[in-house]
Amino acid sequence: MRTILNTAHVYLVLGLVSGLGYRELTKITGFTGETQLAVVHTHILALGMLFFLIVLALDKLFDLTGHGLFRWFFGIYNAGLAVTVGAMTLKGTLTVLGKPAGEALALVAGLGHILLTVGLVLLFVTLGKRIPAEECPGPGTAGNAAGVRSRPVRRVSPS
Repeated sequence: MRTILNTAHVYLVLGLVSGLGYRELTKITGFTGETQLAVVHTHILALGMLFFLIVLALDKLFDLTGHGLFRWFFGIYNAGLAVTVGAMTLKGTLTVLGKPAGEALALVAGLGHILLTVGLVLLFVTLGKRIPAEECPGPGTAGNAAGVRSRPVRRVSPS
């Protein structure tokens, strides 16, 4: 669990620093247009810090780190986020500096997104293996999927 907390902390620092870097770079260059650099910090904060704080809470509830797939999720997701954010940062910086971004950069960003997707799938598989399936109520019993019995509905005729 400490590793997950430390990961969220690292993403917090990276997100704040990237926001500062964007502001200072555009101020120094006098850039006023649109650039991907403007959203790098929000991507890091949301997909990094906030995401791992949620994973931390899920780990507390369901012991995700106790499952073998968690390590795969953790490594692949972090690699995907690093590649995606790195590509965004490079493309945004090139835009601010007025230089073209090559097609290879789009391929790298796509690879990052694929890794993020694989990581998310692994997280959901891990969650599915850690969250116990609840029994549905048997035939002839009133209840919902959680097995809670519901009261019969009384119908009142209009007067």
